[in-house]
Amino acid sequence: MNEQVESGKDADLTTGQAVPVLSDRVRHALAVTRRGCEELIPEADWIKKLVKSEASGQPLRIKLGLDPTAPDIHIGHTVVLNKMRQLQDLGHQVIFLIGDFTSLIGDPSGRNSTRPPLTPEQIKLNAETYYKQASLVLDPARTEIRYNSEWCLPLGSMGMIQLSAKYTVARMMERNDFHDRFKAGTPISVHEFLYPLMQGYDSVALKSDLELGGTDQKFNLLMGRHLQQEYGQEPQCILTMPLLEGLDGVDKMSKSKNNYIGITEPANTMFAKVLSISDTLMWKWYTLLSFRSEAEIAALKAAVAQGANPKDAKVALAKEITARFHSAAAADAAEQDFINRSKGGVPDEIPEVALSGAPLGIGALLKSAGLAPSTSEANRLIDGGGVRIDGAVVSDKGLKLDAGTFVVQVGKRKFARVTLA
Repeated sequence: MNEQVESGKDADLTTGQAVPVLSDRVRHALAVTRRGCEELIPEADWIKKLVKSEASGQPLRIKLGLDPTAPDIHIGHTVVLNKMRQLQDLGHQVIFLIGDFTSLIGDPSGRNSTRPPLTPEQIKLNAETYYKQASLVLDPARTEIRYNSEWCLPLGSMGMIQLSAKYTVARMMERNDFHDRFKAGTPISVHEFLYPLMQGYDSVALKSDLELGGTDQKFNLLMGRHLQQEYGQEPQCILTMPLLEGLDGVDKMSKSKNNYIGITEPANTMFAKVLSISDTLMWKWYTLLSFRSEAEIAALKAAVAQGANPKDAKVALAKEITARFHSAAAADAAEQDFINRSKGGVPDEIPEVALSGAPLGIGALLKSAGLAPSTSEANRLIDGGGVRIDGAVVSDKGLKLDAGTFVVQVGKRKFARVTLA
């Protein structure tokens, strides 16, 4: 914060006006909120909420909504969960909202076409795993879990019409996705306008003080502020977090890009994937994924700048993330497994695969064992020197294997013990 002035106030450099001196606790909470965030809107209102909460002893209500569009989440999704946990540890009430109703609509955020709505059966199945996975980051004993069907279904057709009357089509068309699609002549269905309205209404129903989301959710988050004002509530603040780049360091983490780490992946796989990221990307991951303090991260970064091996810092990050979703013992074992592999060793536990058809071509074997998606990809891997059998590099794409048991390795992390009959 800014320097204290003689009037017993802090100087606000934005407005030039004096503002009340903030307590150390509020300053700390503000620093925790700001860490790694893209935008905090409006920050002045958030400070007022923090001051009010400290004075009254009443925790603030902090909301995160996720639509259960897939059964699993990856660590890119945990960026906002980490922020929730940080605010939870300050004593505030976090609300993990599962959008079982809004999933029926489908959110078009940032897409050129609408996301296909899920069936109620799919939503129920996915929702069952969501909170369990989120609880690996949040403290479940201090987390309020809600489903937006609680208030959206009772709203009914009359309530939906009344809600729709609180926002104009012109304002709705300011949303980038709608604007761009309209300009391009791409169809926009009327039901798509309901999604941001319903997400905003969630904030009314929950009386939220702060809503978190990715940068691609900004329009929907602002809708919550607008509707709360329409319903006579104090409007929530919004906090957007950056989208996490995946393993490639280019595109945002996504299963479709295959650059992700699933939070239910085996510990050894998770550890090795974290170590595969670039030294540059590592520091952003530290800010967004680590629970270390900013001072600790700054010290690590300074040590690397002065000549320390960046791999040591990356190993520490990999162990922290792996321990969070597994255990400290599993993280230690994953580190040892990685060391063994780097020395050419075989992991203690690898898949056992039984195949028939000996003699079998190496390309067909790799495909059948699940080590390559196709024989053509298998041949490409062989050309690149990425295939080993019992530790020996395979260079002959025409190789046929007779009956027997072999340890087959593809790249650094894929292994299988194949028994061929």
